[in-house]
Amino acid sequence: MKIVRRIGASPRERGSLAGDTCPDIFELSTGDFAVIGTEATAALDSELPPDAARADHERIVIVSRETLVRAKADIPNS
Repeated sequence: MKIVRRIGASPRERGSLAGDTCPDIFELSTGDFAVIGTEATAALDSELPPDAARADHERIVIVSRETLVRAKADIPNS
C-alpha cells in the first residue's frame, strides 16, 4: 500500500506554516483514503448513532471542515 496523492490543499496552502496543525487526506494505491486528524475516539465513541459501529482497531478522527471542503473537488465520483 502506498500514498498515491494528496486530496485537496496541503497544510501549508491552508495556512499551517509552522507545521503544528496538519490535518490531511491522501488517496492510497488500493483506492482507499487515509486521513491525518485529531484523535477523538474517547470523546465521540458514545455519540455514534445506533446504526454506526467502530471496531477495536478503528479510531474516530476529526478533520477540519476547511480540509474536507478544500478536498471535495479532488475526491473521485467513483
